[in-house]
Amino acid sequence: MTPSWTEMTRVFGRIGVLSFGGPAAQIALMHDSLVSRHAWLTEQQYLRALSLCMLLPGPEAMQLATYAGWRLRGTAGGLLAGLLFVVPGALVIVALALGYVWYGDLPLVRAAFLGIKAAVIVIVLQALLRLARKALTGAAAWALAGGAFVALFALGLPFPLIVLAAGLFGYVTARTHNAPAPPADRPKGTVRTVLVWAAIWAAPLLLCWIFAQPFLLQIGLFFSKLAVVTFGGAYAVLAYMTQEVVQNYGWIETGQMIDALGLAETTPGPLILVTEFVALLAGYAQGGLPVAIAAGALTLWVTFTPCFLWIFAAGPYLDHIAARPRLAAALQAITAAVVGVILNLSVWFALHVIFGQIGTGDALPIPVPVLASIDLWAVVLTAFAMVLMLLFRLGLLWSLAVLATCGAALGMVGVV
Repeated sequence: MTPSWTEMTRVFGRIGVLSFGGPAAQIALMHDSLVSRHAWLTEQQYLRALSLCMLLPGPEAMQLATYAGWRLRGTAGGLLAGLLFVVPGALVIVALALGYVWYGDLPLVRAAFLGIKAAVIVIVLQALLRLARKALTGAAAWALAGGAFVALFALGLPFPLIVLAAGLFGYVTARTHNAPAPPADRPKGTVRTVLVWAAIWAAPLLLCWIFAQPFLLQIGLFFSKLAVVTFGGAYAVLAYMTQEVVQNYGWIETGQMIDALGLAETTPGPLILVTEFVALLAGYAQGGLPVAIAAGALTLWVTFTPCFLWIFAAGPYLDHIAARPRLAAALQAITAAVVGVILNLSVWFALHVIFGQIGTGDALPIPVPVLASIDLWAVVLTAFAMVLMLLFRLGLLWSLAVLATCGAALGMVGVV
């Protein structure tokens, strides 16, 4: 039975508003709504769709919602489901980002953000532990994770190169015996779909070039590139994104990047919405509110338009993709490497929260903290965050609220 547009809007709107807690919680919420409650998808259809979305770059939960909508009501259904998943969180991000640029310099607010930054360290550590338990299932996976960490932390190699190398390793070393035969018939219209959505993706970038908007064009091109290499979730690309937007482009500062992640964790929708937050901050610094809104909207466009492209082009090939063990092996290798990438991010965030000054090693581009610049209250708050979130397993939003309150209290008594 095909659901009505009203039913789809109600169900996918509910998913979008309640999709807190990261991909695992979002995928579970969608399973409850689409499989258990309404039976719009079978268990097998849902799991195969999830496998497809994990093969694609971008936020898998948003792409899973898009696929479900496409499966139910075609392209229009996919657009409806995908937009309802993203828009609630995107609107909240606008409010949070503008509040941040207008009030973030107040001493009490800065003190509260010290608590949020301590929580971010543990949030990333939790993501690392969850992924490691699933991905590190053998010696090769451990080697890929370790190699990815060394490549980023000690050698400073580009993140896209690490993703490519890991995927190639998995593809070449895959075991292909006993693979199911792919279906004989092939979907039609794929080239047209790709061309149409590629044109939609590129349209605002072309307008920025025509009307000579170099900053917006730079923003659009960078986040377009990020959309192509975002395998393994937002945590996998945060360190790469931070390096680019802080060091290479100089759009924001390191502390702002950590604050952006902390606030993005409080919103519904995919965590990759942190890109919108960064663009809003960068745009505000460049030209105030109008440029901030333009940069945020452009970043949303180039971050999520590719998701529709991937789903509408690859969705009809789901049976073919399921019969390609090399693709699955490539994804497994990338996921193992992402463990090392997130470990690098965790160490990087911890160093920048706990130490006021970070130098660089003489022989290798390793971040070296200046020990005299240690912030003991940051250490205390980070330890407290670990107790709350790892030992007592306090929920994400409650943990952020408690730690922000602790930071603000320390600010009120004048110790931070």
